[in-house]
Amino acid sequence: MTRLTNLQAQLKPLKLDALLVSDPVNVTYLTGFTGDESALLVSAEKAWLITDSRFTEQVKQEVTEAEMVLHEHGLFAEAGSLAQAHGLKTVGFEAETLTYADFAKLPEGLHWQPTQNVVAQLREVKDEHELALIKRAIAIAEAGYQHVLATIKPGMTELEVATDLDFFMRQQGASGTSFETIVASGARAAMPHGAATAKKIEVGDVVTLDWGCVYQGYVSDITRTFAVGEPDPKLKAIYKIVAACNQATAKMMAPGVLGKTINDFAHGFIDQAGYGQYFGHGTGHGIGLSIHEGPGAWGPYRDVPQAIGNVETDEPGIYVPDLGGVRVEDDLLITADGAQYLTTPAPSELLIVPAQDQT
Repeated sequence: MTRLTNLQAQLKPLKLDALLVSDPVNVTYLTGFTGDESALLVSAEKAWLITDSRFTEQVKQEVTEAEMVLHEHGLFAEAGSLAQAHGLKTVGFEAETLTYADFAKLPEGLHWQPTQNVVAQLREVKDEHELALIKRAIAIAEAGYQHVLATIKPGMTELEVATDLDFFMRQQGASGTSFETIVASGARAAMPHGAATAKKIEVGDVVTLDWGCVYQGYVSDITRTFAVGEPDPKLKAIYKIVAACNQATAKMMAPGVLGKTINDFAHGFIDQAGYGQYFGHGTGHGIGLSIHEGPGAWGPYRDVPQAIGNVETDEPGIYVPDLGGVRVEDDLLITADGAQYLTTPAPSELLIVPAQDQT
């Protein structure tokens, strides 16, 4: 079955004649279309990709399973007209992403039914092609990390490190970054999402690097913590705890295990080490076409069981104000046997880049 036929099989159980897909990521997932202006109307027998004349040639190149329809009065007016013309009365819409302003554009005369995560749930299980793209995104990101380790030196700013890494990954074939690259050094590493600044990296700084890239639409997401020169011994000890937690948590991940079980285990591990108050975020999330998708060990996915084919992060951390912070994040694939690292696992001991060799 194709992705579209998988979705079409969901319509009858949902008591829908059709589903209006307006999330651009979901449109891409279902059709392969990567343009800006689009919506997809899917019935049990057919699918229509609604766009405008700017994308006529692009649709011909990228889309094979949906009929192209060029709108004249807006995506949502055209979707309503198509539904009415084909006798589709109960039409679902993506309530989790459709704005109120766009909802107001949906024409009257149809029963518009809100839905939640219908396509997103299909996206949670990756096929072999998707896994290959994620693995390539990971390989590019990991090459970028080796580049950082080979070039970083005291006196560079966090922004310089981030900019150089981003450019390097583009040179390797990435279309962009998964999110704004995080480089947090010294005491700033106590901020879990400390965006890169003009702060200069100093000898003895522990650096938390959280980065990833996009390859043919699919993302990677990795965090590594290392030191430039000899760091505070407390941070070396904290790193060992976090790395051990990352490895132990990975062993917990398996089909059927709930997100909250994974999250509670990781937080319990850090708590037993005496640093529970310094670990406040979720333990992981799914990745794919989006940097945050299901399932995971946080928020709405706490009660969702893991399934074969999920790709998720494992990212415990400890952040101590005025000292610094450590996070270790890997991307893992849920298999029948448990969880498989897609990233190269981080070392158990804090990596120290010799500062004197970098001048």
